[in-house]
Amino acid sequence: MTLHIQTPLIESRPLSLAAGRTLWLKLEALQPSGSFKLRGVGHACEVHHARGARHFVSSSGGNAGLAVAYAGRKLGVPVTVVVPETTSTRAIELLKLEDAQVVVKGSSWQEANQHAQGLLGAGDAFVHPFDDPLLWTGHASMIDEVAQAGLKPDAVVLSVGGGGLLSGVVEGLKRNGWHDVPVLAVETDGAASLHAAIAAGHPVELPAITSVATSLGAKRVADQALACAQNHPLHSERITDHAALQACERFLHDHRILVEPACGAALALAYAPERLAQYNNVLMIVCGGATATLEQIRDWLAA
Repeated sequence: MTLHIQTPLIESRPLSLAAGRTLWLKLEALQPSGSFKLRGVGHACEVHHARGARHFVSSSGGNAGLAVAYAGRKLGVPVTVVVPETTSTRAIELLKLEDAQVVVKGSSWQEANQHAQGLLGAGDAFVHPFDDPLLWTGHASMIDEVAQAGLKPDAVVLSVGGGGLLSGVVEGLKRNGWHDVPVLAVETDGAASLHAAIAAGHPVELPAITSVATSLGAKRVADQALACAQNHPLHSERITDHAALQACERFLHDHRILVEPACGAALALAYAPERLAQYNNVLMIVCGGATATLEQIRDWLAA
């Protein structure tokens, strides 16, 4: 038994019509913690637990922290999640629902992460939100499920924040022999750390995150994410916050699932069909986002 579930893989009629080609959805928003993060985080927590960890510590204002909290509750291991001051009340409520101890520290994830590292003691395991080979191996399982279903897509569309999902999907493509399947890596303007790293040829730190898609808000992408861009067919795509938010609203209407702007970034390509013109069968990773609210999305759209 794994802590994550096997999620549905469905052909989306509304998105296929919008894009003018067949679009398949891997519905990671339906994981128990609300996002794909549970695959990698669950795997990491199970490994740490087997090695004797008695306490999990994480730094995340959202989906990774929720996944650690869920995993800890299921494994019977106490969890501390350090979140930055920018974390929404909704996210903190959800963390507490999973019995996590929440510590609010710092104005950014980097500061929260530094504080979390200082809390580590004997018997504690630190669970990184995105930069850990254990996470990538866990995330890769979603591609295993697609392969088992008999679908080999012409391309995979996903959102990129710190690069954990990208690293896991590329690992999954490679271990299923799909070295030729390109990845369309989507970021919002104002959170495009992968795009900046590709342009520079090495990871660079953005001066600030100015996108509403805060789950994509890693100022510096993981080294492994850039390695994926350099060693696997990959196209870096950027879209506006407005397009991501509109995609969230349209996807809610089309599939009755509410996702956060970070996920809307990837979905936006379905509603901009020229971005997918060279592919017939496209797999979109619906990564989810438990902290999204329709009220917040509409407030951002109105701003």
